[in-house]
Amino acid sequence: MEKKQGFFAKLKQGLSKTRNALFNSIFGEDRIDDEFYEELEEALIVSDMGMALSEGFIERLKAKNKEEKIKTRTEAKDALVGLIADEMRPDTDFLATGKKTVILIVGVNGVGKTTSIGKLAAHYSGEGKKVMLAAADTFRAAAAEQLTVWAERTGVPIVKHGEGADPAAVVFDAIASFKAKNLDMLICDTAGRLHNKKNLMNELAKMRRVIDRELPEAECEVLLVLDATTGQNAIMQAKAFAETSGLSGTVITKLDGTAKGGMAVAVKAELGLPVRFIGVGEGVNDLQPFDADEFARALIG
Repeated sequence: MEKKQGFFAKLKQGLSKTRNALFNSIFGEDRIDDEFYEELEEALIVSDMGMALSEGFIERLKAKNKEEKIKTRTEAKDALVGLIADEMRPDTDFLATGKKTVILIVGVNGVGKTTSIGKLAAHYSGEGKKVMLAAADTFRAAAAEQLTVWAERTGVPIVKHGEGADPAAVVFDAIASFKAKNLDMLICDTAGRLHNKKNLMNELAKMRRVIDRELPEAECEVLLVLDATTGQNAIMQAKAFAETSGLSGTVITKLDGTAKGGMAVAVKAELGLPVRFIGVGEGVNDLQPFDADEFARALIG
């Protein structure tokens, strides 16, 4: 509990620029009028939620304020926090089946994929799961070496091939070792070249077919890592990966700096992709399971 409280304190600090610059002044007065709604809609747009989603939240807030006879901006703020939290709440719990699990981590270069994988390994190892890593990003120089450092740091086994090897072959061998060792969770790194490159998408689809064939009984999650500082561009990335990768959720990184945070809401609303983890720093514990209520409160105040 103490670790989680410290984490969400960092999240609150990380989103403080958005909260202070966009929202605090709006909720500083006490009357609800047309100007209030206009200012709030503009703030939501600037927070990287996009125009259509922001307009939708304002309409829902107006209806809620009318229904519940909300008169003050403080009460309206609480209502908006609730609406955003409800929008962000996943329909299902993550890894609730208790089955053996394969997590395929995808995303463009530079978003923090390798670091996120290491932190996920630390998180689940800390929960008592037997974790293995697969270094299937065979095209970026030093990718396997970086993942090996995380494997050593977290005390989990890793399967890797040489640079330029077939990524699906790495996954195939990792699954064989995973089954032989009777482990619980296999986390696979993937190449992260630009999301509009067809060959990258073909490679991801091939890896997914190997997983489905060799571990049909396992629960397979495909998590897209998104850099929160990229704003609305994250939606373009998510749409491109969703076409071929069978995405089941996202990992939002870098919510500790200049990120505005609204892009996470936009990705969930537009593509139905729940946020499963968020990152707020470089520490091994700075990636934690997503909490919709804490996130909404950190974003709005």
